[in-house]
This record gives sequence, C-alpha cells and structure tokens, in this order.
Amino acid sequence: MPKHEFRLTADWFGGRAGEGHIAAGNLNTKISIPEVMKGPGIGTNPDEMMIGAAATCYLITLAAMLERKNIPVSSLTLETIGVVSVEMTGQIFEKMTHRPHVILHSGVNVEQMEEARAATEAAERRCMISNAMRGNVALAVEATVVIASSNGD
Repeated sequence: MPKHEFRLTADWFGGRAGEGHIAAGNLNTKISIPEVMKGPGIGTNPDEMMIGAAATCYLITLAAMLERKNIPVSSLTLETIGVVSVEMTGQIFEKMTHRPHVILHSGVNVEQMEEARAATEAAERRCMISNAMRGNVALAVEATVVIASSNGD
C-alpha cells in the first residue's frame, strides 16, 4: 500500500506572546496563541487548525461518498464547531460537531435522500482525522439534508 509523506516547517519568535510561521504545501500562514486564550491572536492557531483538518477531511469524504453513490448534489456546505476547555493542567479539545447542509437536486428519490442522510454519518466514521481523534474527542454530526425546490429555491 502506498504511503504519502507530508512535511511542515515552522519558525517561532518570542515566548508565549510570540508569533510564528508555518508552511506545508499550500498552507503558508502566521501562527500564535489566540486572543481568547490571552495570546496575540496573530494568524491561525492549533485550535483552528484542528477544526480545519477535521472539517476539510469530513467535507471531502462526504462529497466523495455522495459522488460514488451517484446522488446529485445541488449544494454542500459545512459548519464545524470545536469546543476547547482551558484547565489548570492545560487545554483539552473536548468536542467536535460537524453540521453539514446538503441540498439535493429536485429530481432525487426517497432512497437517494436516505442514502445521503446515511452518508453524512458514515463520512465522519471514514474520515482519517476523525479516526485519529476518536476516543479523545467527542465527535458528532448534526446534518440537514433537503431536496431543492423545483423552482430553484
């Protein structure tokens, strides 16, 4: 089985209130501790990157599953919410909730709609980032799957 290696380089300047830079393929950005956690809030941070990794993995997995099932999708959007608690011993990433909103073409049948609903749950179980977090972070999916109206709304 082929293996793929991904590399990231990073620089950091200063202490806790400092800032840094990361680069990995198409990812090229500043980093720091977020303001809400008493940091400078410059660029992105590990919390946003964790949500970003989980959300993009989930969304791409779901899109591929719907395509393989030949389910015609009109629109696919996602909101992902991560909950991080700050405790005396450090930060704990507690929960990640994906809220996909799937709009299917107006001609889909009931079976395709049910397959789309099932895919929203299955995508979370098949996503490699979710699988890496499973057992450490509570994972949830709150999906909305609807059929587009015939007048385009």
